[in-house]
Amino acid sequence: MPSVAEKTTAVDDLSSYFPLTLPVPTPKTHPDLLTVHDVQREEDLLRNPASFRAWWTAIHNTKEAFNTQLKAERRANSVTDARTQLLGPLATPLARRSLQCLTYLYEAALAQFPGSFKLWKSYLQMRMVYVLGTPIQKKRAGGRKKFPEMKEAIEGEREDVEEWEGGLDGIVGWEEWKSLVATYERALMWLPKLPRLWLMYFSIFSHPLCPPIISHTHARRTFDRALRTLPPSLHSRIWMRYLFWAEGKGGATTVAVYRRYLAVDPSLTEHYASLLLNPADSAPRPLEAAKLLLSLARKAARGEYVSPESKSPYQLLGDFLDVVERFAEEVGLDVDDTVKSNAADAKADAEAKEKEDESREPASLEGSLVRIAGPPVPIAADGKPLTAYDEDEDPLSKQKLNIERIVRKDGLEVYKDQAGRLWTGLATYWIKRGEFDRAKATFEAGIASVLTIRDFTQIFDAYAEFSESLISAMMESLENPEEDEDEEDAKETEIELDAKMKEFEALMDRRPFLVNDVLLRRNPNDVQEWEKRVALSNQILQVADTYTQALETINPRKATANLHRLYINFAKYYEEGGASGSAEPDLDSARKILEKATKVNFKTVEDLAEIWCEWAEMELRHENYDEAIRVMQRAAAIPRNTKINYHDHSLPVQARLFKSLKLWSFYVDLEESIGTVETTKAVYDKIMDLKIANAQIIVNYAAFLEENGYWEDSFKVYERGTEVFTFPISFEIWNIYLSKFIKRYGGTKLERARDLFEQALEKCPPKSCKPLFLMYGKLEEDYGLAKRAMGIYERATKVVADEDKFEMYTIYIAKATANYGLPATRSIYESAIEVLPAKQTAEMCLRFAALERKLGEIDRARAIYAHASQFCDPRVNTKFWTEWNSFEIETGSEDTFRDMLRIKRSVQAQFNTEASYLAAQTLSTKRTNVTEQEASPQPSDPMAAAEQQANGPKGPSFVAAKKTTLPRLEGSEPPQDGKQPEGNADEIQISDEED
Repeated sequence: MPSVAEKTTAVDDLSSYFPLTLPVPTPKTHPDLLTVHDVQREEDLLRNPASFRAWWTAIHNTKEAFNTQLKAERRANSVTDARTQLLGPLATPLARRSLQCLTYLYEAALAQFPGSFKLWKSYLQMRMVYVLGTPIQKKRAGGRKKFPEMKEAIEGEREDVEEWEGGLDGIVGWEEWKSLVATYERALMWLPKLPRLWLMYFSIFSHPLCPPIISHTHARRTFDRALRTLPPSLHSRIWMRYLFWAEGKGGATTVAVYRRYLAVDPSLTEHYASLLLNPADSAPRPLEAAKLLLSLARKAARGEYVSPESKSPYQLLGDFLDVVERFAEEVGLDVDDTVKSNAADAKADAEAKEKEDESREPASLEGSLVRIAGPPVPIAADGKPLTAYDEDEDPLSKQKLNIERIVRKDGLEVYKDQAGRLWTGLATYWIKRGEFDRAKATFEAGIASVLTIRDFTQIFDAYAEFSESLISAMMESLENPEEDEDEEDAKETEIELDAKMKEFEALMDRRPFLVNDVLLRRNPNDVQEWEKRVALSNQILQVADTYTQALETINPRKATANLHRLYINFAKYYEEGGASGSAEPDLDSARKILEKATKVNFKTVEDLAEIWCEWAEMELRHENYDEAIRVMQRAAAIPRNTKINYHDHSLPVQARLFKSLKLWSFYVDLEESIGTVETTKAVYDKIMDLKIANAQIIVNYAAFLEENGYWEDSFKVYERGTEVFTFPISFEIWNIYLSKFIKRYGGTKLERARDLFEQALEKCPPKSCKPLFLMYGKLEEDYGLAKRAMGIYERATKVVADEDKFEMYTIYIAKATANYGLPATRSIYESAIEVLPAKQTAEMCLRFAALERKLGEIDRARAIYAHASQFCDPRVNTKFWTEWNSFEIETGSEDTFRDMLRIKRSVQAQFNTEASYLAAQTLSTKRTNVTEQEASPQPSDPMAAAEQQANGPKGPSFVAAKKTTLPRLEGSEPPQDGKQPEGNADEIQISDEED
């Protein structure tokens, strides 16, 4: 193993080769630069020193020649040793000589053309290849934005950073590195405004073999010099490399460079904060990062900052909370300092408010405008007011933050819908600092202030998890005690553990109450939630206090449904002696509650009416009947002005209560049960006078009078009801009235009954008058004249609705047959055929024809069939044609049958032209096919099934047609299918002898 002295000697030997390019090699100092083959080139350059093409060609040819020789040398000597690794591209004499020759040519050319960017760029790239090594070409996917954001530009620079293969060691080749830097300095002296040269210069600093003296202090000064030299429009290209270089160096360098850049462009503040929290090779700076994020959150809330990552102000505040939770000790104040800071802030706010109230002046004085009081506000150049200095937003300040004040002021007061996350973040901060009592107080304050179940659940779950973890830690400490822990400490830990367990159990038991608190804070007028709170209360005093608090809190006009039930349940609570019924019933307290409820302006009149009804029912349950009557008398007191609109919501419900039908219905039921007939009649009469009665009240009033023998009074009530209500409501009243009248008097007051029926039918609509006509006709049949009954039925056939006329004619015909015989119905049938619609006319004609057949009038029956045929499609109404077919077979002749067939064909042709009947025919055919397919067996052969579907079933024929077949040859088999073709049902067999 070589000794240190030997290694030092070897390094010194290698360093002795350098510098190769300083001073600039010339043929005088280095005679081996030129050979015999270079004489012609030198003479051409001496003859044309001002020709750029001559210089460029000479340089290019020389470079190509040396490259060829170097490639051949590398192929011959592919072994890499320590010497080759240290010297890199300059490991061989040929490489060192090629560098000196090319340097000589470039320097001579630059002496002629010192301002040529092309020449300088080529020269510097050549020198970088011999010092930094061969550049590695990277494949770039896609294009690049022309003007990207700085963060995207830094990421792109990180992906596209230059890489080299090989390179000269920074210690061995220090002189050559220094010479390369000096060359760049000379180039920038001639071309200081070209950013490409600066960027090429910067690439040296990121080389892994670059000497530290160059890559640190010299690099930072070079970046600063570039920013001072180049115009501001090109600074973004410099800053992109500068920031990337600073991130690589880390530590104070990163902080100093980023602070300078953020003063110009604050868009990278979030990225800078992440660098402060996760540095590569230095300690994190959480306080500075927290203050930067807090400043961004406040600026975003004021609209002065837009996050490049599209984060909302709340998300930025959430990032601040994450930093606070992660670095609680480094960022925030402890408990004592927090309490002092909160007291100082509260005092300052109070003084500022008092000062503002004292210095407030009127906007005008004696009619002339004056300036509103207040100190002058400093403004910026753009006219916007400048924000006051805040130490919490100054990243250079070492003052820690009051996290409680920031969370309350910048979080809870602004983002009320995210209270759960903010409270849990604040509590987590105290937990990380070990202040468990403060964390518990924070959880309790959060639970007592949130307004949504989501926030409550978030805080409560975190609270429960914190309590469980604390209990688990104490149990583990008891199981695994420390060596220096004595018995007294263990007992204290057990006592504290028992207390924590009780607190945790109490917390779990309080959860329903806490949820109810949240819902009531969100809507204190929620009656249902107050009922749930009463159900959660156990003790008698708690229930009473809850009811009292609910009734004092709820605004009747904003309350949810069933506010009156809260008063009723409160009264029942006292009436029943508490929730368990163990206490004495307190009717006086219940009456006071109901009395108070009667003065509440509820949303609807029905709620107030329910209060009075429940009060009366309570008195009835305790057999205070007189008191119940007095309660309802108070409730139903009629004011002097009865022209109040019941639906006028601008008036209080107490002023509209006397028109509540619900109240009067209960009152009248109470009078019917425990009152007298006269008092009940008086209540009913008041209802009628107030014009609030409905049909049920009319019927109940009349039924009550009937039960007590006041028949005529009940009929008067019915008549009043028919006058008040119109059809169709009055139809039910008339129906009951007429049936009751007939049942009471029968035929004794026939003329009066007839007048009543005429009054009922006078205004009755056609769709409701059929039952009245039938009842009227029944009255005349039972107690009057048959002739009048027939006249009523005839009137009914003309008055009733079209859908009831067929049934009415049927009844009329039946009554006429019973009273006058079959011949008397002919005129009725004729009038029915003229009036009824087509479908019902066909049915009526069939009945008329059957009647004529019974009477032996065959020709009249045939004429009726012929008349009805125009309404019956043969393919739809098969019943009619089947019956006519049977009629002709039984009673007709060949001529009449031919006439029937002729009419059938003409009718069928007529219906074929009408689209509606075509649709009806299609529907009827489908139904017929489905029915017959279900009835007939399905053939197993698919072909036979298709033929059956195509042919369809045929009806029975009147006369079988003769079928002729070709004679079969001898020996041939008869056909397998014995089914004969069906004949035409309409074909007539005519004998040849009849011609």
